[in-house]
Amino acid sequence: MANNSQKFTLESNLDEVDVLLVRALQENARRANKELAAIAGVAQSTCSERIRSLVARGVLTGFHASVDEGMLGRPLEAIIAVRLRPQSREVVDAFRAFVLSLPETLTVFEVSGSSDCLLHVAVRDMRELRSFILDHLTQRPEVADVRTSTIYQRTSKYVPEPLRAPRAGRSKKQKQ
Repeated sequence: MANNSQKFTLESNLDEVDVLLVRALQENARRANKELAAIAGVAQSTCSERIRSLVARGVLTGFHASVDEGMLGRPLEAIIAVRLRPQSREVVDAFRAFVLSLPETLTVFEVSGSSDCLLHVAVRDMRELRSFILDHLTQRPEVADVRTSTIYQRTSKYVPEPLRAPRAGRSKKQKQ
C-alpha cells in the first residue's frame, strides 16, 4: 500500500477526464466504454486506456455491486466498537483476519480513540447479533471491551469528490 505522500501524488495527478471517469464509474460501474467515453468527451480507445491507467495507478481498486443486505436475509446491521488488549500489531492483525473470516462482518475499521476497531456487521435478527457478540467476539482473549450500536438506516455516498491540495504560499487575502 502506498504511503500518504505517494497517495497524495497519485490523487493530485488526476485531470478532469480522470475525475469524470472515476465519478461515472462510482455511479455505475457497469457503464459501457462507449458511454464512459461520451461522458468524458474522449475517444473510446482513449477511455479504455485511461481506465487501465486508473487501475494501474491504484485509483480504481475494484468494481463492485451494491447489495441490499435485507434481501439476503440479513436486515439488521450494527456497528460494534471493540477494544483489544494487549495492544500489538500481531494482536490487531490476528483479530482483523478473524473477524473478516466471519460471514456477518461487512467492514472492519481500525480506529483511534477509546476503541481499536469498529465492525460493521449484518445479521438476521437481534438474537443472531447477540450470538455473534457472545460466541465470536467476547470469546477471544484479546477482546477487552465490546460496545454495540444497531443501525436504524444506512445512507452511503458512493461518489466522493477528489480532494485538491491547497496551493502553497497563498495568503488569507488571496483566498478571499
